[in-house]
Amino acid sequence: MNLAAYFPVLLFLLVGLGFGGGLISLGKLLGPKKPDINKNSPYECGFETFGDARMKFDVRYYLVAILFIIFDLETAFMFPWAVALRDIGWPGFIAMMIFLLEFMLGFAYVWRRGGLSWE
Repeated sequence: MNLAAYFPVLLFLLVGLGFGGGLISLGKLLGPKKPDINKNSPYECGFETFGDARMKFDVRYYLVAILFIIFDLETAFMFPWAVALRDIGWPGFIAMMIFLLEFMLGFAYVWRRGGLSWE
């Protein structure tokens, strides 16, 4: 196994980590250290905080986030499939159509259950 091919990747990681860590350390060492009450206060959109930071969120926010991830993954699977379609032939095409059918059935189920409505 020839590990010399991975040397540029290792060098890239080391230089990136060194550069990033060096700049953060330099800013920490040379930056002004003048704390006051305004700097140490919690900041929320430019005005004083109100309410509790641990308030409950509606579950629909999480549902929309999960649906976004599902749609994103579905498109992430479709791009390599579209590029390799000539190489994988009909079996690959049929497999993707089954995948899309399952995906669309799941989408229809979420739609029928009201997961996309904001009433």
